[in-house]
Amino acid sequence: MKSLEELKQIKERMKDKVALREGTGETRIVVGMATCGIAAGARPVLNAFVEQVSKQGLSDEVTVTQTGCIGMCRYEPIVEVFQGDNRVTYIKVTPEMAEQIVREHIKGGKPIVEYTIGAAEK
Repeated sequence: MKSLEELKQIKERMKDKVALREGTGETRIVVGMATCGIAAGARPVLNAFVEQVSKQGLSDEVTVTQTGCIGMCRYEPIVEVFQGDNRVTYIKVTPEMAEQIVREHIKGGKPIVEYTIGAAEK
């Protein structure tokens, strides 16, 4: 960064991403960002969800946020999707899985069962 103007440009570019993460949508995507989640790759997963929600035109309906420890370190990165009273917990999530989860579950209404905690415990 070489100037105040460059800093202002960065701020403007990031404004939409920050607003998206703080949104008031009925659907919430929560990424576990405790130390174990970050070590397992949660930061790129969080960024991928922010990008996909925006890219798929769901910014007014979906909030992407982070939380601390979810308590299942061996399944990190963990992503929970809350829609009303329903919660789906996705495990070992990769940035590549984010696009499919947003498209099929968030937008299409069909959770991807093979990515969930329930599938792992069978």
